[in-house]
Amino acid sequence: MSRPLVKAPPARRAGTLPASRPAGLRPRWLAAGVAAVLVALVAGVSLGPVALPPGSVAAELLNLIPGVRLDSGLSEREIAIVTELRLPRVVLGLLVGGLLALAGGCYQGVFRNPLADPYLLGVAAGAGLAVTAVITLGAGAGGALTGLPLTIPLAAFVGSIGAVAMTYLLGVSGGRGRSTATLILAGVAVSAFLSAGQTYLLQRNSDSIQQVYSWLLGRLATAGWHDVRLVLPYFLVTAFVVLLHRRELDVLSVGDDEATSLGLHPQRSRYLLIAAASLGTAAAVSASGLIGFVGIIVPHTVRLLAGSSYRVILPLSLLFGGAFLALTDVVARTAAAPSEIPIGVVTALLGGPFFVLVLRTSRRMLG
Repeated sequence: MSRPLVKAPPARRAGTLPASRPAGLRPRWLAAGVAAVLVALVAGVSLGPVALPPGSVAAELLNLIPGVRLDSGLSEREIAIVTELRLPRVVLGLLVGGLLALAGGCYQGVFRNPLADPYLLGVAAGAGLAVTAVITLGAGAGGALTGLPLTIPLAAFVGSIGAVAMTYLLGVSGGRGRSTATLILAGVAVSAFLSAGQTYLLQRNSDSIQQVYSWLLGRLATAGWHDVRLVLPYFLVTAFVVLLHRRELDVLSVGDDEATSLGLHPQRSRYLLIAAASLGTAAAVSASGLIGFVGIIVPHTVRLLAGSSYRVILPLSLLFGGAFLALTDVVARTAAAPSEIPIGVVTALLGGPFFVLVLRTSRRMLG
Protein backbone atom coordinates (compact mmCIF):
# COMPACT_ATOMS: atom_id res chain seq x y z
CA MET A 1 0.00 0.00 0.00
CA SER A 2 1.27 3.45 -0.82
CA ARG A 3 2.55 5.60 2.03
CA PRO A 4 0.20 8.43 3.07
CA LEU A 5 1.02 11.99 2.19
CA VAL A 6 3.05 13.83 4.83
CA LYS A 7 3.34 17.56 5.37
CA ALA A 8 6.51 19.30 4.37
CA PRO A 9 8.83 20.15 7.28
CA PRO A 10 8.64 23.70 8.66
CA ALA A 11 12.02 24.65 7.18
CA ARG A 12 10.80 23.88 3.66
CA ARG A 13 7.46 25.64 4.14
CA ALA A 14 9.32 28.74 5.23
CA GLY A 15 11.44 28.80 2.10
CA THR A 16 10.87 30.40 -1.24
CA LEU A 17 9.75 27.34 -3.14
CA PRO A 18 6.42 27.61 -5.03
CA ALA A 19 5.00 24.82 -2.85
CA SER A 20 5.24 27.12 0.16
CA ARG A 21 2.52 29.40 -1.16
CA PRO A 22 -1.04 28.98 0.09
CA ALA A 23 -3.06 26.67 -2.09
CA GLY A 24 -6.24 28.73 -1.93
CA LEU A 25 -7.20 31.51 -4.29
CA ARG A 26 -6.50 34.83 -2.63
CA PRO A 27 -9.23 37.48 -2.94
CA ARG A 28 -6.76 40.07 -4.23
CA TRP A 29 -5.82 37.87 -7.18
CA LEU A 30 -9.45 37.18 -7.97
CA ALA A 31 -10.12 40.93 -7.83
CA ALA A 32 -7.13 41.52 -10.12
CA GLY A 33 -8.51 39.03 -12.64
CA VAL A 34 -11.93 40.64 -12.65
CA ALA A 35 -10.33 44.08 -12.99
CA ALA A 36 -8.27 42.88 -15.95
CA VAL A 37 -11.43 41.67 -17.69
CA LEU A 38 -13.17 45.00 -17.10
CA VAL A 39 -10.16 46.98 -18.35
CA ALA A 40 -9.94 44.80 -21.46
CA LEU A 41 -13.67 45.22 -22.04
CA VAL A 42 -13.58 49.02 -21.89
CA ALA A 43 -10.31 49.30 -23.84
CA GLY A 44 -11.50 46.91 -26.54
CA VAL A 45 -14.72 48.85 -27.08
CA SER A 46 -13.09 52.30 -26.85
CA LEU A 47 -10.15 51.82 -29.23
CA GLY A 48 -10.51 51.44 -32.98
CA PRO A 49 -10.78 53.43 -36.21
CA VAL A 50 -13.27 55.67 -34.40
CA ALA A 51 -11.83 56.45 -30.95
CA LEU A 52 -14.42 56.80 -28.20
CA PRO A 53 -13.95 58.26 -24.70
CA PRO A 54 -13.41 55.39 -22.22
CA GLY A 55 -15.62 57.08 -19.61
CA SER A 56 -18.50 57.40 -22.05
CA VAL A 57 -18.02 53.80 -23.16
CA ALA A 58 -18.05 52.59 -19.55
CA ALA A 59 -21.28 54.50 -18.94
CA GLU A 60 -22.89 53.02 -22.05
CA LEU A 61 -21.85 49.53 -20.97
CA LEU A 62 -23.45 50.11 -17.58
CA ASN A 63 -26.63 51.10 -19.40
CA LEU A 64 -26.88 47.50 -20.58
CA ILE A 65 -27.60 46.48 -16.98
CA PRO A 66 -31.37 46.41 -16.34
CA GLY A 67 -32.47 49.39 -14.24
CA VAL A 68 -29.36 51.48 -14.95
CA ARG A 69 -29.73 54.63 -17.03
CA LEU A 70 -26.75 56.99 -17.41
CA ASP A 71 -26.08 59.78 -19.85
CA SER A 72 -23.01 58.58 -21.76
CA GLY A 73 -22.91 61.53 -24.10
CA LEU A 74 -22.54 59.26 -27.14
CA SER A 75 -24.53 59.78 -30.32
CA GLU A 76 -26.87 57.13 -31.71
CA ARG A 77 -24.24 56.18 -34.28
CA GLU A 78 -21.57 55.79 -31.60
CA ILE A 79 -23.90 53.75 -29.42
CA ALA A 80 -24.51 51.43 -32.37
CA ILE A 81 -20.73 51.08 -32.83
CA VAL A 82 -20.39 50.13 -29.16
CA THR A 83 -23.24 47.66 -28.82
CA GLU A 84 -23.48 46.10 -32.28
CA LEU A 85 -19.91 46.12 -33.64
CA ARG A 86 -17.22 46.30 -30.99
CA LEU A 87 -18.85 44.78 -27.92
CA PRO A 88 -19.66 41.41 -29.58
CA ARG A 89 -16.07 41.17 -30.82
CA VAL A 90 -14.60 41.96 -27.41
CA VAL A 91 -16.93 39.51 -25.64
CA LEU A 92 -15.98 36.83 -28.18
CA GLY A 93 -12.31 37.53 -27.43
CA LEU A 94 -12.96 37.18 -23.71
CA LEU A 95 -14.70 33.82 -24.23
CA VAL A 96 -12.13 32.41 -26.68
CA GLY A 97 -9.13 33.61 -24.67
CA GLY A 98 -10.61 32.25 -21.46
CA LEU A 99 -11.27 28.86 -23.05
CA LEU A 100 -7.78 28.56 -24.57
CA ALA A 101 -6.02 29.59 -21.35
CA LEU A 102 -8.22 27.33 -19.19
CA ALA A 103 -7.63 24.39 -21.55
CA GLY A 104 -3.89 25.06 -21.53
CA GLY A 105 -3.71 25.02 -17.75
CA CYS A 106 -5.85 21.88 -17.65
CA TYR A 107 -3.68 20.03 -20.19
CA GLN A 108 -0.50 20.99 -18.34
CA GLY A 109 -1.92 19.53 -15.16
CA VAL A 110 -3.30 16.37 -16.76
CA PHE A 111 -0.12 15.57 -18.71
CA ARG A 112 2.25 17.02 -16.11
CA ASN A 113 3.98 18.72 -19.01
CA PRO A 114 4.73 22.48 -18.87
CA LEU A 115 4.66 22.73 -22.67
CA ALA A 116 1.21 21.19 -23.18
CA ASP A 117 -1.20 23.47 -25.01
CA PRO A 118 -4.83 23.30 -26.24
CA TYR A 119 -3.79 21.95 -29.63
CA LEU A 120 -1.83 19.01 -28.18
CA LEU A 121 -4.27 16.24 -29.13
CA GLY A 122 -4.67 17.14 -32.80
CA VAL A 123 -7.38 19.77 -32.38
CA ALA A 124 -5.64 22.25 -34.67
CA ALA A 125 -4.88 19.67 -37.35
CA GLY A 126 -8.43 18.32 -37.32
CA ALA A 127 -9.97 21.77 -37.56
CA GLY A 128 -7.51 22.80 -40.27
CA LEU A 129 -8.24 19.77 -42.43
CA ALA A 130 -12.02 20.12 -42.06
CA VAL A 131 -12.03 23.83 -42.89
CA THR A 132 -9.65 23.31 -45.82
CA ALA A 133 -11.91 20.58 -47.19
CA VAL A 134 -15.01 22.77 -46.87
CA ILE A 135 -13.35 25.77 -48.52
CA THR A 136 -11.83 23.81 -51.38
CA LEU A 137 -14.96 21.73 -52.00
CA GLY A 138 -17.10 24.84 -51.63
CA ALA A 139 -15.04 26.65 -54.24
CA GLY A 140 -15.53 23.72 -56.56
CA ALA A 141 -19.28 23.91 -55.98
CA GLY A 142 -19.42 27.59 -56.84
CA GLY A 143 -19.24 28.77 -53.22
CA ALA A 144 -22.51 27.08 -52.23
CA LEU A 145 -20.97 25.53 -49.10
CA THR A 146 -18.88 28.42 -47.80
CA GLY A 147 -21.71 30.86 -48.40
CA LEU A 148 -23.66 29.38 -45.48
CA PRO A 149 -22.94 31.22 -42.20
CA LEU A 150 -22.41 28.12 -40.05
CA THR A 151 -20.45 26.00 -42.52
CA ILE A 152 -16.87 26.88 -41.54
CA PRO A 153 -17.43 27.03 -37.73
CA LEU A 154 -19.32 23.73 -37.85
CA ALA A 155 -16.59 22.13 -39.95
CA ALA A 156 -13.91 23.32 -37.53
CA PHE A 157 -15.83 22.02 -34.54
CA VAL A 158 -16.51 18.60 -36.09
CA GLY A 159 -12.91 18.32 -37.30
CA SER A 160 -11.55 19.18 -33.86
CA ILE A 161 -13.74 16.70 -32.02
CA GLY A 162 -13.04 14.04 -34.64
CA ALA A 163 -9.29 14.49 -34.23
CA VAL A 164 -9.53 14.19 -30.43
CA ALA A 165 -11.61 11.02 -30.84
CA MET A 166 -8.97 9.55 -33.17
CA THR A 167 -6.22 10.42 -30.69
CA TYR A 168 -8.14 8.83 -27.83
CA LEU A 169 -8.84 5.62 -29.77
CA LEU A 170 -5.22 5.36 -30.84
CA GLY A 171 -3.97 6.15 -27.34
CA VAL A 172 -6.11 3.57 -25.55
CA SER A 173 -5.26 0.82 -28.03
CA GLY A 174 -2.17 0.08 -25.95
CA GLY A 175 -4.25 -1.67 -23.29
CA ARG A 176 -4.07 -1.21 -19.53
CA GLY A 177 -0.49 0.04 -19.64
CA ARG A 178 -1.46 3.22 -21.43
CA SER A 179 -0.31 6.54 -20.00
CA THR A 180 -0.51 10.25 -20.67
CA ALA A 181 2.69 9.94 -22.70
CA THR A 182 0.89 7.50 -25.00
CA LEU A 183 -1.87 10.05 -25.61
CA ILE A 184 0.69 12.74 -26.42
CA LEU A 185 2.40 10.47 -28.96
CA ALA A 186 -0.98 9.54 -30.42
CA GLY A 187 -1.78 13.25 -30.77
CA VAL A 188 1.48 13.83 -32.63
CA ALA A 189 0.75 10.95 -35.00
CA VAL A 190 -2.84 12.06 -35.67
CA SER A 191 -1.71 15.67 -36.23
CA ALA A 192 0.91 14.57 -38.74
CA PHE A 193 -1.61 12.46 -40.64
CA LEU A 194 -4.27 15.17 -40.76
CA SER A 195 -1.76 17.88 -41.66
CA ALA A 196 -0.60 15.77 -44.59
CA GLY A 197 -4.21 15.59 -45.81
CA GLN A 198 -4.55 19.34 -45.51
CA THR A 199 -1.34 19.92 -47.46
CA TYR A 200 -2.57 17.62 -50.21
CA LEU A 201 -5.87 19.51 -50.53
CA LEU A 202 -4.08 22.85 -50.67
CA GLN A 203 -1.67 21.57 -53.30
CA ARG A 204 -4.58 20.41 -55.46
CA ASN A 205 -6.56 23.63 -54.93
CA SER A 206 -3.99 26.43 -54.90
CA ASP A 207 -6.64 29.06 -55.66
CA SER A 208 -8.12 28.56 -52.18
CA ILE A 209 -4.87 29.02 -50.26
CA GLN A 210 -5.47 32.66 -49.33
CA GLN A 211 -8.92 31.97 -47.89
CA VAL A 212 -7.66 28.97 -45.93
CA TYR A 213 -4.70 30.82 -44.45
CA SER A 214 -6.82 33.80 -43.47
CA TRP A 215 -8.74 31.40 -41.22
CA LEU A 216 -5.66 29.50 -40.00
CA LEU A 217 -4.00 32.73 -38.82
CA GLY A 218 -6.92 33.42 -36.47
CA ARG A 219 -9.43 36.23 -36.34
CA LEU A 220 -12.11 37.62 -34.08
CA ALA A 221 -14.11 39.42 -36.74
CA THR A 222 -17.81 39.02 -36.07
CA ALA A 223 -20.94 40.45 -37.62
CA GLY A 224 -22.85 40.61 -34.34
CA TRP A 225 -23.75 38.43 -31.40
CA HIS A 226 -24.16 35.25 -33.45
CA ASP A 227 -20.69 33.81 -32.74
CA VAL A 228 -20.96 34.74 -29.07
CA ARG A 229 -24.19 32.79 -28.72
CA LEU A 230 -22.56 29.80 -30.42
CA VAL A 231 -19.52 29.72 -28.11
CA LEU A 232 -21.20 30.65 -24.81
CA PRO A 233 -22.81 27.23 -24.03
CA TYR A 234 -19.50 25.41 -24.57
CA PHE A 235 -17.72 28.04 -22.48
CA LEU A 236 -20.10 27.47 -19.59
CA VAL A 237 -19.89 23.67 -19.77
CA THR A 238 -16.09 23.62 -20.04
CA ALA A 239 -15.57 26.14 -17.26
CA PHE A 240 -17.99 24.31 -14.95
CA VAL A 241 -16.43 20.86 -15.43
CA VAL A 242 -12.79 21.95 -15.31
CA LEU A 243 -13.17 24.30 -12.33
CA LEU A 244 -15.26 21.72 -10.48
CA HIS A 245 -12.39 19.20 -10.76
CA ARG A 246 -9.48 21.62 -10.30
CA ARG A 247 -8.57 20.12 -6.91
CA GLU A 248 -8.11 16.73 -8.55
CA LEU A 249 -5.29 18.12 -10.68
CA ASP A 250 -3.37 18.97 -7.52
CA VAL A 251 -3.84 15.38 -6.33
CA LEU A 252 -2.79 13.96 -9.71
CA SER A 253 0.43 15.99 -9.57
CA VAL A 254 1.75 13.83 -6.70
CA GLY A 255 1.47 10.62 -8.76
CA ASP A 256 -1.11 7.97 -9.56
CA ASP A 257 -0.30 5.74 -6.59
CA GLU A 258 -0.77 8.52 -4.08
CA ALA A 259 -3.89 9.76 -5.89
CA THR A 260 -5.41 6.27 -5.75
CA SER A 261 -4.63 5.97 -2.05
CA LEU A 262 -6.56 9.22 -1.52
CA GLY A 263 -9.65 7.77 -3.22
CA LEU A 264 -9.20 9.27 -6.69
CA HIS A 265 -9.56 7.34 -9.95
CA PRO A 266 -6.65 8.86 -11.94
CA GLN A 267 -7.54 7.66 -15.45
CA ARG A 268 -11.21 8.55 -15.12
CA SER A 269 -10.36 12.04 -13.89
CA ARG A 270 -7.81 12.58 -16.67
CA TYR A 271 -10.16 11.57 -19.47
CA LEU A 272 -13.00 13.68 -18.08
CA LEU A 273 -10.75 16.74 -17.91
CA ILE A 274 -9.29 16.04 -21.37
CA ALA A 275 -12.78 15.74 -22.84
CA ALA A 276 -13.94 19.01 -21.25
CA ALA A 277 -10.83 20.93 -22.28
CA SER A 278 -10.97 19.55 -25.83
CA LEU A 279 -14.65 20.49 -26.15
CA GLY A 280 -13.87 24.06 -25.13
CA THR A 281 -10.88 24.24 -27.46
CA ALA A 282 -12.95 22.97 -30.37
CA ALA A 283 -15.59 25.63 -29.71
CA ALA A 284 -12.93 28.35 -29.54
CA VAL A 285 -11.28 27.18 -32.75
CA SER A 286 -14.60 27.04 -34.58
CA ALA A 287 -15.25 30.71 -33.80
CA SER A 288 -11.78 32.25 -34.08
CA GLY A 289 -9.53 30.01 -36.15
CA LEU A 290 -6.15 28.90 -34.82
CA ILE A 291 -4.76 31.30 -32.21
CA GLY A 292 -1.63 29.88 -30.64
CA PHE A 293 0.35 30.37 -27.43
CA VAL A 294 -2.53 31.69 -25.28
CA GLY A 295 -2.66 28.34 -23.47
CA ILE A 296 1.06 28.56 -22.67
CA ILE A 297 1.57 32.25 -21.90
CA VAL A 298 -1.32 32.81 -19.50
CA PRO A 299 -1.19 29.69 -17.25
CA HIS A 300 2.58 30.01 -16.81
CA THR A 301 2.35 33.70 -15.97
CA VAL A 302 -0.33 32.91 -13.38
CA ARG A 303 1.80 30.08 -12.00
CA LEU A 304 4.83 32.35 -11.59
CA LEU A 305 2.91 35.21 -9.98
CA ALA A 306 0.05 33.70 -7.98
CA GLY A 307 1.01 30.14 -7.06
CA SER A 308 1.43 26.62 -8.38
CA SER A 309 -1.85 25.11 -7.15
CA TYR A 310 -4.43 24.42 -9.86
CA ARG A 311 -7.05 25.80 -7.49
CA VAL A 312 -5.37 29.11 -8.30
CA ILE A 313 -4.11 28.57 -11.85
CA LEU A 314 -7.37 27.51 -13.51
CA PRO A 315 -9.80 30.25 -12.38
CA LEU A 316 -7.19 32.98 -12.87
CA SER A 317 -6.25 31.59 -16.30
CA LEU A 318 -9.91 31.83 -17.29
CA LEU A 319 -10.02 35.52 -16.34
CA PHE A 320 -6.57 36.65 -17.45
CA GLY A 321 -6.76 34.57 -20.64
CA GLY A 322 -9.88 36.40 -21.74
CA ALA A 323 -8.36 39.78 -20.90
CA PHE A 324 -5.11 38.88 -22.67
CA LEU A 325 -6.78 37.93 -25.94
CA ALA A 326 -9.15 40.92 -25.90
CA LEU A 327 -6.22 43.30 -25.44
CA THR A 328 -4.18 41.45 -28.07
CA ASP A 329 -7.06 41.95 -30.47
CA VAL A 330 -6.87 45.70 -29.79
CA VAL A 331 -3.22 45.60 -30.88
CA ALA A 332 -4.13 43.59 -33.99
CA ARG A 333 -6.82 46.13 -34.91
CA THR A 334 -4.83 49.31 -34.28
CA ALA A 335 -1.12 48.60 -34.84
CA ALA A 336 -1.36 48.77 -38.65
CA ALA A 337 -4.62 50.71 -39.03
CA PRO A 338 -6.58 50.96 -41.25
CA SER A 339 -5.53 47.40 -42.12
CA GLU A 340 -5.73 44.61 -39.54
CA ILE A 341 -3.03 42.17 -38.44
CA PRO A 342 -4.18 38.57 -37.91
CA ILE A 343 -4.43 38.05 -34.19
CA GLY A 344 -2.60 34.74 -34.49
CA VAL A 345 0.45 36.64 -35.73
CA VAL A 346 0.40 38.93 -32.68
CA THR A 347 0.09 36.06 -30.21
CA ALA A 348 2.91 34.23 -31.99
CA LEU A 349 5.18 37.26 -31.71
CA LEU A 350 4.47 37.39 -27.98
CA GLY A 351 4.45 33.64 -27.44
CA GLY A 352 7.65 32.70 -29.28
CA PRO A 353 10.05 34.33 -26.78
CA PHE A 354 7.84 33.21 -23.89
CA PHE A 355 7.96 29.61 -25.15
CA VAL A 356 11.77 29.74 -25.16
CA LEU A 357 11.71 31.07 -21.59
CA VAL A 358 9.41 28.27 -20.47
CA LEU A 359 11.58 25.69 -22.23
CA ARG A 360 14.73 26.96 -20.51
CA THR A 361 13.17 27.08 -17.05
CA SER A 362 11.54 23.66 -17.45
CA ARG A 363 14.55 21.62 -18.56
CA ARG A 364 14.69 19.68 -15.32
CA MET A 365 11.01 18.74 -15.63
CA LEU A 366 11.41 17.63 -19.24
CA GLY A 367 14.61 15.75 -18.60
